[in-house]
Amino acid sequence: MASDGVAGGQPLTEGKWAGWAAWSDPHPDTFLQAIGRGYMRAETATKALVGLETRSSHRNRLDTLHGGFLAAFADHAYFGGLWAMGHKGQINGVTIDLTMQYLGSGKVGPDLFAEVEVLRETGRLFFLRMLIIQDGQPVAASTATVRKPSLPR
Repeated sequence: MASDGVAGGQPLTEGKWAGWAAWSDPHPDTFLQAIGRGYMRAETATKALVGLETRSSHRNRLDTLHGGFLAAFADHAYFGGLWAMGHKGQINGVTIDLTMQYLGSGKVGPDLFAEVEVLRETGRLFFLRMLIIQDGQPVAASTATVRKPSLPR
C-alpha cells in the first residue's frame, strides 16, 4: 500500500523512493510546502536517512542551494529522522537550537540526503547531529537539540 504522504504513512511500494516512508504536512499552507515532501527510513535504532528532491525554488541567485533552505531542510530532517527511528510523538516536539556548517555548494536537481544521528536522549531532550550530502559529497553539517512535546496534564 502506498503512503498518502502524511507522516505516519506506510512505506512507498513503487518508484525511486520504494521502501521509504513519505512525509508531508497534512495541513495546507504551512512552511513545509516550501521545503517539499521528505522521504525517510531508519538505518539503526539511533540513525536515519532523510531524502528530498531539490527544485528550482530552493536555489539562490548564484544558482546553488540557498543556505536558508538547507537550514530549513535540516530542521525538517531531524524530525523526520526521529519519526523513522520510532519516536513518532516527536512530530510535536520543538527545536531548541540548531547550528549549521556549510561545507560546499549544493545543486538544484540531484536529491539531498540527511544522515541523522541521535547522540543522546534524556527525559526531555534529544541531542542530534547530521551530515547533508548530495551526489556523495558533503554539503552541510548540523547539530540540534530537540525538546520532547509536553505530556498532557
